[in-house]
Amino acid sequence: MEKALEKKMGLATRDAYGQALAELGRVNSKIIVLDGDLSASTKTNLFAKEFPDRFFNVGVAEANLVGLAGGLAQAGKIPFISSFACFMVCRAYDQLRMAVAVPHANVKVVTSHGGISVGEDGASQQSIEDVALMVSMPGFIVAVPSDEHCTRALVKQAVEIKGPVYIRTGRPKAPLVHEATTSFSFGKGILLRKGKDVTLVANGLMVFEALWAAEELEKSGLSASVIDMHTVKPLDEDLLIAQAEATGAVVTAEEHQVWGGLGAAVASALGRKCPVPQELVGIQDTYAESGKPEELLEKYGLTGQRIAEAARRAIQRKR
Repeated sequence: MEKALEKKMGLATRDAYGQALAELGRVNSKIIVLDGDLSASTKTNLFAKEFPDRFFNVGVAEANLVGLAGGLAQAGKIPFISSFACFMVCRAYDQLRMAVAVPHANVKVVTSHGGISVGEDGASQQSIEDVALMVSMPGFIVAVPSDEHCTRALVKQAVEIKGPVYIRTGRPKAPLVHEATTSFSFGKGILLRKGKDVTLVANGLMVFEALWAAEELEKSGLSASVIDMHTVKPLDEDLLIAQAEATGAVVTAEEHQVWGGLGAAVASALGRKCPVPQELVGIQDTYAESGKPEELLEKYGLTGQRIAEAARRAIQRKR
């Protein structure tokens, strides 16, 4: 039996981003930070306080923000650009394509307010499409870290990558699912729990919910593997296929709509290399509404209980 799960809250992933960015600024003078008038929310204000000469508030002009970043990258700088996920990705998609993706510019796009756990701000600021849009762009690495440890590590690694990176962070505090000493790499998922009946693949806030679901399944004699698949692109197909072969069923869980996100990426890999029953837990082709984060996650099915129910369906389909 696995060790009992304890819900220990850590920082919001957006806070971990802000801290990591300030740390990077102290050791790398090439880093330039641009924000769309939301630095208090994206937490780039921590960098701005220490390095005001390397921080630029472009204002509510996301297209211009991305264009400036593309130019800075061509001049040898390492721009980190931030805004809310829906504003950066949806409003500036053409500029992300032409100024960053097409020239494979060395731009790091780190957004906050991903998913519906934003809460009362409503659909206009709840990004449920950003992962799908960003994975469609050739050359982009796309990641959704699960906790503060994962976020810090991926932000720091992004500087070492020569090319565009997209990292989605969130507004609420995130449960700790990793240790500070855990090793993270883009494109490498982390097997948090090993089972024999079903594999649960999650990212972001849903990783803790997947761990909760695994404990719930264990009460009825079912054994679940749990993978933190923080990188959606490139997907860790080796780990995924190994666990799919071992358990024969897969459930994905993400704070994103089911079209085009983690579930779709996993389905594509399984369809090509290891067809097994799969269930997708995510937002089911709808926008959410205003409400408290926990209420929204419950209403739209983003809970450990729903993951456990999906796991039982997937296991039943094996038979």
